[in-house]
Amino acid sequence: MIEFSAEFSRCELPHGCLSVRSIFERASDLTLGAQIHHAPPPILWLIAMSYPEPAGPPARKFYDVVKFAISRVWHSPYILLALAVLFWSGNFIVGRATTGIVPPIALAFWRWTLGLILVVAVGAPQIRRDWPMLKKHWPILLLLGGFGIAAFNTLVYVGLQTTTAVNALLLQSAMPVIILAAVFLLYGERASVRQALGVLISICGVAVIAARGDWGALAALSLNSGDVWVLAAVAAYAMYSALLRKRPAVHPLSFLAATFAIGAAMLLPLYVYEHLTVARVEPVWAASLAVAYVAVFPGFLSYLFFNRGVELAGANMAGHFVHLMPIFGSGLAILLLGERFASFHLVGATLIGIGLGLATIRRS
Repeated sequence: MIEFSAEFSRCELPHGCLSVRSIFERASDLTLGAQIHHAPPPILWLIAMSYPEPAGPPARKFYDVVKFAISRVWHSPYILLALAVLFWSGNFIVGRATTGIVPPIALAFWRWTLGLILVVAVGAPQIRRDWPMLKKHWPILLLLGGFGIAAFNTLVYVGLQTTTAVNALLLQSAMPVIILAAVFLLYGERASVRQALGVLISICGVAVIAARGDWGALAALSLNSGDVWVLAAVAAYAMYSALLRKRPAVHPLSFLAATFAIGAAMLLPLYVYEHLTVARVEPVWAASLAVAYVAVFPGFLSYLFFNRGVELAGANMAGHFVHLMPIFGSGLAILLLGERFASFHLVGATLIGIGLGLATIRRS
């Protein structure tokens, strides 16, 4: 089994800044013969290897620390899943803020098209090597691309046209429950009592934040057409999460490229129809920034991190991290919209933390 730090210690890297081509070549060499799920993706190597190798001992020590930190993050499912959910929380804010500027299908289509370009740019060697395996497993890739790429985000953006971000974030709390149901239906696996209790406590925390500490406000929340679209999106992503264990054993970037391409291809005819008959993207800077954000962070990085987290911890465990969305969403609103941090934020975050701990802490 090949470890990240060990591989770097065995490589004789030239002094000075490496070229992009040489980085890709070295990244490809490191993964040949290795078990793919233990090797960090080229995007992380690019961060660590595209800087000049330091000559002095202090700088060299810092360089080694950076490489070690990247390796630890890539092997830590909790950090990866938390980052994925953080970026997805911003996706809801952007989706709601761009109503009337970027149509929902256009936002989803360009998100995956630009994300695909980014993945191919940094993972071309891995994609070429894994192409035979990708073609062999096209049925499961078609399902994963349909549920997790084409359906989920498009349905969320459609729903955010007529529902609030608070409602949408609250409805996300149903995802862990639906994931548990999907895993049971597909594989016959039952959730433990501790996992079920953790889900229940986390849902209570989500409810406190969504209601802003006012239970009357929670009771007043009504289900409209936008909420139905978001619930459909939640069901689609729960199926994606449950099916991830059947993904082919290819490099993470190869898997992203395949699913992104499938999702974008499925959305293309819908995007053309929307562009010609419904609405078009407004030619403003806000639209460009929104598309750039959803392509890089909720698109490329979140899916890379979430897929790796599911690989390390399983779909049931990963599903519990969705309950962090209201916490991150509130934090982003405080930072970006100037909202105050209230006592209900603390209560809700505490309940979510307790529930997440019950669901994820493994017994020795």
